[in-house]
Amino acid sequence: MEGRIDVHTHTTLSDGDLLPSELLRRAACLGHAVVGLADHVDASNLEMVIAALLHLTAEEGEGYGLIPLVGVELTHVPPRSIARLARQAKAAGAQYVVVHGETIVEPVAPGTNRAAVECPDVDVLAHPGLVTLEEARLAAAHGIYLEISARRGHCLANGHVVAIAREAGAGFLVNTDAHEPRDLLTLEGARRIAQGANLSPAEVEAAVHSHPIALVQRAMERRRQ
Repeated sequence: MEGRIDVHTHTTLSDGDLLPSELLRRAACLGHAVVGLADHVDASNLEMVIAALLHLTAEEGEGYGLIPLVGVELTHVPPRSIARLARQAKAAGAQYVVVHGETIVEPVAPGTNRAAVECPDVDVLAHPGLVTLEEARLAAAHGIYLEISARRGHCLANGHVVAIAREAGAGFLVNTDAHEPRDLLTLEGARRIAQGANLSPAEVEAAVHSHPIALVQRAMERRRQ
């Protein structure tokens, strides 16, 4: 699978600037092979957002020149609710689940990272901030990817995330957390973000290629089940 893979983007279904269709079109024009639509959800809108994205991909998913994935980002939910809501998201048809991690620039509830990496229905811990070694080891054990973020503010902890993920043997991938057109990155732009986080050349390719492909394959297999 060639081209850029980004599994953390937002549309007008939460706080993004673009309709899903325009986001997919713009991403295709930048050389994306796969885009994951992972709008912010909690108990109030989880099923509505998933249903809307499933309808879009069923009606128009083959018309954009890339593969759209249906995901969610559990955002600022109490840690005790993460496992329940992740299960609900998968049951409702989400192909993957992102959890809004303990970024250093937002007041995310303490314990969010731990609850996410303990949950078998979580696939990505986004911008996990000062994630601990124990949390990263749990992520590795459960096949949960830690995000290297291109987003302003969230990216400030990328160096720490990489160092901890490397020590723990956890997988990582580069996402944009895109909310507007200028946030989307080409494949070369994603490589620069990875290089800036002090990844080796082999780790850069893992972060922008092999790890995202593995996540996409897992998400697509879930759709076929």
